[in-house]
Amino acid sequence: MPVKGTTLTSLRPLMQGQNGMVVASHPAAAMAGLEVLRKGGNAIDAGVAVGLALNVVHVDDCSFLGVAPTVIYLAGRKEVTTIDGLGVWPQAASVDYFRKNHGGKMPAGVLSSITPAAADAWITALSRFGTMTFGQVASAATELAGNGFPMFRYLADRFKTAYDQYNTYPTTAEIYLPGGRAPKRGEMFYQKDLAATLARVAEIESSNAGQGREAALQAARDYIYTGELGKKIAAYNQEMGGLLTEDDLARYHVQVAPPVTVNYRGYDVYSTGPWGQGPTFPQALKILEGFDLAGMGHNSAQYIHTVNQALNLAFADREQYTGDPDFVDVPIKEMLSEEYLSQRRSMIDPDLAWPGTPPAGDPRGLKAALNGGPTSPRDAAEPVGTAGVSGGGTSYFAVIDRDGNIFSSTPSEGTKNGGPIIPGTGLAFSLRGTQSKLDENHAASLQPGKRPRLTPAPALVLRDGEPVMALGAHGGDHIPQGTLQLLLNVLEFGLDPQEAVEEPRFYSYNFPSSNWASKYEPGMLRLEGRIPGEVADSLRQKGHTIEQYPDWWEGSALYGVITRNPETKVLQGGADPRSEAYAVGY
Repeated sequence: MPVKGTTLTSLRPLMQGQNGMVVASHPAAAMAGLEVLRKGGNAIDAGVAVGLALNVVHVDDCSFLGVAPTVIYLAGRKEVTTIDGLGVWPQAASVDYFRKNHGGKMPAGVLSSITPAAADAWITALSRFGTMTFGQVASAATELAGNGFPMFRYLADRFKTAYDQYNTYPTTAEIYLPGGRAPKRGEMFYQKDLAATLARVAEIESSNAGQGREAALQAARDYIYTGELGKKIAAYNQEMGGLLTEDDLARYHVQVAPPVTVNYRGYDVYSTGPWGQGPTFPQALKILEGFDLAGMGHNSAQYIHTVNQALNLAFADREQYTGDPDFVDVPIKEMLSEEYLSQRRSMIDPDLAWPGTPPAGDPRGLKAALNGGPTSPRDAAEPVGTAGVSGGGTSYFAVIDRDGNIFSSTPSEGTKNGGPIIPGTGLAFSLRGTQSKLDENHAASLQPGKRPRLTPAPALVLRDGEPVMALGAHGGDHIPQGTLQLLLNVLEFGLDPQEAVEEPRFYSYNFPSSNWASKYEPGMLRLEGRIPGEVADSLRQKGHTIEQYPDWWEGSALYGVITRNPETKVLQGGADPRSEAYAVGY
């Protein structure tokens, strides 16, 4: 954003390097990754170090037992893969259980617990693609938890505004509200039990080192999922009224699987699979390939309208088709095909917004709308909104090393959801079950052993087989919208990573939200305040309901981008100044 009278184009200097670059939701986590790179670790080693550190410093938004969906580029293999980092519902859970026992609703608290996933994601990444030990990459996180870190504004505000939530359970209040009050900015903040847990995992790994690196990592994982810690997790979950059992933990393992991908103007864009909303961003992107976005002008009314409408079409398909492919036949190949998306693209009217969620398409039949539904907003029925929950937290980080390996991850599920801390561990349950639907006919329905339809979805980009970008966003249903805007800022408008994360953003709410209970605001489009009033007025004339956020809205912040020049190998990083996100490199 140009500053009058200067040559500055952004609020922060652009971080550059050639040996490695890290962008993360907190400076201490970014530094943890950089330190691992300096010691000879690759992007996977550094990524796990960052993720573990974020589990400490961003404990509100992500945790060791939470979720950690990740996209990885392995330079030596020239391969992109994903780790779902997402737990599954206990075997005792079902739609019928909630219908019979809770009136068809999902109560707050441990009943929405799914199996812990982030711990397994970090260990699996290390074991299969890393070079270092858990103890090595966890040292920064353990130190931050045990020796403390200065409380920062974003986290301090979370503890203050959600005081009642954090004060619900004594085990949670004891750590996060020391002395009965929210910690203030600049005070040291400690998580001694969490430090002890991480140290114990590293100790078990070390004691099994004689069996080899992978066996030692497996022993560390076993402690969490079938050993002493796993027994504590299951026992306390049941004590608090949850359904998680030792058998659920023993059955569980993260899945390593191929990504979803589209080609956009010569760039191969990768995200996570249809078990979450990973396909939503690339689907919207591919719809937009048929428009001259640069010619419309950045954040012009026509540009915002077009991007918004493409996103709404993708969200409509998400609601109809996307769910755990182990349980749902998701037509993902057809959903991302040019043949189908050219039909969907035709549903964007340049002068009129859809008044509600557009109809889902028919990817198998290559038709614009399912079951003969309307293909123009001029023929749409009057929508009816619903009350519920929208928004979301999460964190984001990425690492690119000197060889071009990429680790792009969106860890989530922290203490903000109000669950209890497991006594003596410093760990919170993963309550991500709130992103399942209590409707057997919905693609994202709750079923035993099924993954909820997760909102966090990181991304990375290659061009001609060379890694060129890692990027991601924060905030539930905002994530595909923000990721799309970041990518277009770089590819269509030539912004550098720091400029890209600082540009004002816009968000649609014209679809059912992912969280229980699902909120739906037909026609709603919210803009950051720096988007000019005349643009907002033009959007209203196209039928959008417009509301404005603050100039620098923190409700969806913590964005990050790293770019890599394939010729010079120069890395550039940008981190969101709406919060304490930071980029570091050398």
